[in-house]
Amino acid sequence: MTDSVEDYVYWLTTISRDEPRALHGEIEVDYAIVGGGFTGLSTAYHLKQAEPSATIAILESEFIGFGASGRNGGFAMTLFGLTLPITSLRFGKKKAKAAHHYMERAVSTTKSLIEDLSLDCDYEYSGFLRVATAPRYEKRIRHDVELAQKLGLEGIEWIGPDELAEQIQSPMYRGAWSEPHCGILNPAKLARAWKTELESQGIDIYENTPAGEITPGRPHATLTTPNGRVKARKVVLATNGYSHLVPQLKWKQLPVWTHIVITEPLTDAQMDTIGWKNRQGIEDARSLVHYYRLTADNRLVMGGRDVSLTYGNNMDKDLNTKIFAGLEQDVRDLFPALAKVKFTHRWGGPVSVTLDMAPAIGQIGDQIVYSLGCVGHAVSSTHLNGQTITDLLLDRETELTDIFFVNRRVPLVPPEPIRRAVGGAIRGYLRLEDRINDPR
Repeated sequence: MTDSVEDYVYWLTTISRDEPRALHGEIEVDYAIVGGGFTGLSTAYHLKQAEPSATIAILESEFIGFGASGRNGGFAMTLFGLTLPITSLRFGKKKAKAAHHYMERAVSTTKSLIEDLSLDCDYEYSGFLRVATAPRYEKRIRHDVELAQKLGLEGIEWIGPDELAEQIQSPMYRGAWSEPHCGILNPAKLARAWKTELESQGIDIYENTPAGEITPGRPHATLTTPNGRVKARKVVLATNGYSHLVPQLKWKQLPVWTHIVITEPLTDAQMDTIGWKNRQGIEDARSLVHYYRLTADNRLVMGGRDVSLTYGNNMDKDLNTKIFAGLEQDVRDLFPALAKVKFTHRWGGPVSVTLDMAPAIGQIGDQIVYSLGCVGHAVSSTHLNGQTITDLLLDRETELTDIFFVNRRVPLVPPEPIRRAVGGAIRGYLRLEDRINDPR
């Protein structure tokens, strides 16, 4: 890949960056956080709130917001893992309900942090729609709404095609899951705003500083970097999609690439034709889901459709021309009025996926805490996860540390070439299921 991510990722073109400060020499801190995405940034904030005198260093291998936190669709939503039925099947209905309540709290936490700290990120609390675009998808969504209501989850309802058309118009829509508790935002702006906020609180952020070997020890663990060394009482591995590059986490997750295209700003006439009045974030019911929303200047962001896989430690899968072309056609199919719209940026990024499609927060000994397995829905969860991780670091027993996905047993990912074969088989099954459900 020859282009810089700052050239092809639209969100990154909307921010300015300071000259990165890399670590040179040796430092000693109370807490070292590996990873400068939302998990690491949120953890640093919550730690500083809990222990104002604590010394904290964030080590980021590239720059703040380089990974999924600067490239995602920008949905702060309640979805845990892949879907509510899958979570219910894997963990049981009681835990699925607990997971949804955790995510509701995560959406509220994210909203409050953005508003209370004046984090400039084009945030809109606009709600969420999961739309049905084929008869079988309508059946699937109706079933999911019924499950949510049986679990006692509030605010979720099925709306039919007429009511949906009053909010947004597409010839493909047959109805939708409607939920008010969701926000949309510019993720790169949020990451940038977090960097400014944390530095103002005295938290040290080192970019261009990949963490190498991490060695537990007493009283300090030691982290090596290309030009320095960090000694820390405790360590947070906030590496998500890059976690297989960390020896302690190598077999707990695998990275899967999702892809996004974005249009030029839509005209007033185009917006009127679509009728996207409430500006909700939208997903559909495909197994390889589409997700889309509007930006602050009314560009249409469309992501999903298919995923890319990698082999071994290769992390160069951002660009996939076939998926980009498919996404652009999907926009035209959904909204015929946009048949001639131009697309300005195309990009991808790694999502952290566990074999059972659910997040995991855990401890390795008494010095290391990790978080991974966001499954592509982590803008909100990472902001609450920062508090959960803080409670673990401070040895607090709270309702957050008691949630079932904290310190759970994570099924291990097999080594290559089996890993690639398993991932390919799962992707092939999902592709086939989507072709059967919507044979257009």
